[in-house]
Amino acid sequence: MTITQLQYVLAVAEYRNFTLAAQKSFVTQPTLSMQVQKLEDELSVQIFDRGKKPIGITEVGQKIVTQAKNIVNEANRIKDIVDQDKGFIGGEFVLGIIPTIMPTLLPMFLKTFITKYPKVNLIIKEQSTEQLIRNLQEGHIDAAIAATPLEIEFIKEKPLYYEPFVGYVPSTHRLRNFNKLTPEDLNVSDILLLQDGHCFRDGVINLCSAHKDVSSEHFQLQSGSFETLVNLADEDLGMTLLPYLNTLELDEGKKKNLKYFEDPSPAREVSLIYHKSKLKIQITEALSDVISGVVRGAIKFQDVKIISPINQK
Repeated sequence: MTITQLQYVLAVAEYRNFTLAAQKSFVTQPTLSMQVQKLEDELSVQIFDRGKKPIGITEVGQKIVTQAKNIVNEANRIKDIVDQDKGFIGGEFVLGIIPTIMPTLLPMFLKTFITKYPKVNLIIKEQSTEQLIRNLQEGHIDAAIAATPLEIEFIKEKPLYYEPFVGYVPSTHRLRNFNKLTPEDLNVSDILLLQDGHCFRDGVINLCSAHKDVSSEHFQLQSGSFETLVNLADEDLGMTLLPYLNTLELDEGKKKNLKYFEDPSPAREVSLIYHKSKLKIQITEALSDVISGVVRGAIKFQDVKIISPINQK
């Protein structure tokens, strides 16, 4: 039994196809199939049911797959131990970021990080929170940046910063003459929201006291863009809420439409999340230090109330 054989088993278990598993493992299909078969022969069990399409996993095979994940993770940890002992911060690191954070945060820290840690090959993927959680569990990404708390058993959360919500209120809106907003002032029926699947949308809905009906009588919007929401608000189609960092990019004319909340300001907690196995933890911690450092100067709010990114409808 070898680590490589176990890695091939995990690939087949994930993709349920020997050809695709071989492609993802960068080996030929006959090589991968032969090694899986050798392992099955050695153990005198059948791990996969090749008669099914997609390929099935036998009952004992499922137990083997679960244990194989643990063994492969522990094998990877050996390299981490050596790297940490040498003080080495480098190698490939896959980072996922949710769409409502990526455009504003990435330009703030990326150049600083790659300059400070040139031996890290940082691969960045924009994915929804649901995708990030699944990919962390399956080992396809090393860490992610998302709105928290998520309170998932296998995930560790390391808060990076707290980002207040800011109202964008056009000149004709009922809240235009308010100096400061409170959550009680909001009504989700006249707030322009991101499309379903965005945790910021769910956070806004959770913030509002009247959020039973989130549909418009006149139109339904499915957009993942804060810029689109701002432009529609300028057409007097409602107000919207923005993360604080997004407001820094607005031109001076649009900034006149911003309304801040009374203390404590509603905010989202943005964290670096990673698997509890803590693989490549030295790179994770380096990322955390860099991001916290660059954002600390941009967000000066102190008194905030964290709004859950999980929709409580």
